[in-house]
Amino acid sequence: MNDICKVLSAIKPPCFKPRWAHMDSTHNRDQKIVVIMGPTGSGKSRLSIDLATRFFPSEIINSDKMQVYRGLDITTNKIPMRERLGVPHHLLGLFDPDEPEVTPSDFRSFGASAISAITSRHKLPLVVGGSNSFIYALVANRFDSESNVFDGLQPDPVSTELRYNCCFLWVDVSLPVLNQYLSKRVDDMLDSGMFDELTKFFDSEQYNESESVTRTGLRKAIGLPEFEKYFKTFPPGGNRPMGSNPEDDVVLKRVLYDEAVRAIKYNTCQLAKRQVGKIQRLRDSGWDLRRLDATEAFRAALSDSGRWSDIWERQLVQPGMKIVKQFLEE
Repeated sequence: MNDICKVLSAIKPPCFKPRWAHMDSTHNRDQKIVVIMGPTGSGKSRLSIDLATRFFPSEIINSDKMQVYRGLDITTNKIPMRERLGVPHHLLGLFDPDEPEVTPSDFRSFGASAISAITSRHKLPLVVGGSNSFIYALVANRFDSESNVFDGLQPDPVSTELRYNCCFLWVDVSLPVLNQYLSKRVDDMLDSGMFDELTKFFDSEQYNESESVTRTGLRKAIGLPEFEKYFKTFPPGGNRPMGSNPEDDVVLKRVLYDEAVRAIKYNTCQLAKRQVGKIQRLRDSGWDLRRLDATEAFRAALSDSGRWSDIWERQLVQPGMKIVKQFLEE
């Protein structure tokens, strides 16, 4: 109980009296779902697997707008099959990247179907991902595809009526610490085959040069635009202009590669910052987000301390389990 109090005490109250989010009066109010949200790289997938395999019979609905597409599994950080531990995942790697882009309205429909199917099997739906526009579209009772509640200058009002009985777990990490981790994660992704994956993508029919003007769907994934200059200069087929100096090519390759990697790290950190801002907007508009602070666990992981898993268990898994358990018993 003390752990929960510590977690909840870290939540900063809004500076105004909020209009607390509440459910609508439709039949969906009986459908309980857990939404695990947070910036990219914060450990949402790990927490969802911890909860699903150890405490609550659950199935996971992916709410990451890049991970809904097939392909580029390393680049888009899809959870590997071996790490899913048998937990069913929905809307993960499902859509053809050459088909029209999956919109928030599409996700609202697909996600609702997945929730109905999961609850019909008497399982708990866990909606997991960092795309807050998808989460908002799914759970807001009044959703207008033409509005933008996350517009930085003139955002539309956030709906405080929810379609489902929701428990929101916000996995948060101090941005300076998360940025260090994200930089390391990019290096790990490259070591795991991200560059080879991108090489195959740029060498395949999936990549069309015209898409560099108007990016849609999977082509927006961080990693593709950053490496585009590299692969335009050094096509995967090896068709460099006649007369190019091999020694100069080696130097230029390294320069372009390093530029791409730096851009990926920077853009990933900027994405995390934007995602946190959107989550804070939902919180300040009255959404009851239960914040779980993973900063200490990430610090331990960055220092290669064997303590990180114990910290994760104590500060994330156990408080998260208690929050969800109380929610299900209400």
